[in-house]
Amino acid sequence: MSTVMVVDDQERMRSMLCRLLVAEGHVTKSIPDGETALDRLASDEVDLVLLDLVLPGANGLQVLMRLRDRGFRAPVIVLSAVPDVAARVDALDLGAVDFVPKPFHTPELMARVRRILANHPTAPAVETRYLEHGGVRLDLDRRRALWRGTQVLLTEREFELLAHLMRRHGRVCRRAELFNDVWGLPFEPGTNVLEVCVRRLRNKLPEVPIETVRSVGYCFTED
Repeated sequence: MSTVMVVDDQERMRSMLCRLLVAEGHVTKSIPDGETALDRLASDEVDLVLLDLVLPGANGLQVLMRLRDRGFRAPVIVLSAVPDVAARVDALDLGAVDFVPKPFHTPELMARVRRILANHPTAPAVETRYLEHGGVRLDLDRRRALWRGTQVLLTEREFELLAHLMRRHGRVCRRAELFNDVWGLPFEPGTNVLEVCVRRLRNKLPEVPIETVRSVGYCFTED
């Protein structure tokens, strides 16, 4: 199983690509703009990026340039309706491993994805068994949570949300990121399920340092 980030400003395109990738057994991250993609790629491990060229903020070529400057190693496939041959050449020169013009045939795109992932095998993940910040200790293997030394029973979703926030402690996790990475949804469901889950965590873990960033998301604020 590989993790694929889909970067496209069109929600319909992102949703379609995520469905195709999930059907092939992959985990997906749905990102609507270049700056958010760069921010997430600075901390998140991915095995492949599907990148549009026309994006708000940093465009696809700028994303490729900045990833190259960082020494980013995961393969990038550019998907774009830009007809300019120079743009395709620039994308390949900046490190893209493939360029797929839109509109594309989905079986061909998935074949390209399989080929590229086969040529860039997923490195085994190295992750500590424990996360510990702000008085909370999570045992990732046994799925146990301790609050200041006392075990607290969490649901699987509560555990995953807390682990996600703790891995990124000190950084703001946006709502779209949380729905994508914790609930597996490439869109916001239009309910208060996230707020309810955070409220349950705060009830079970008094004084847990989860800060609400209004209209943006949440942040685990303390070491």
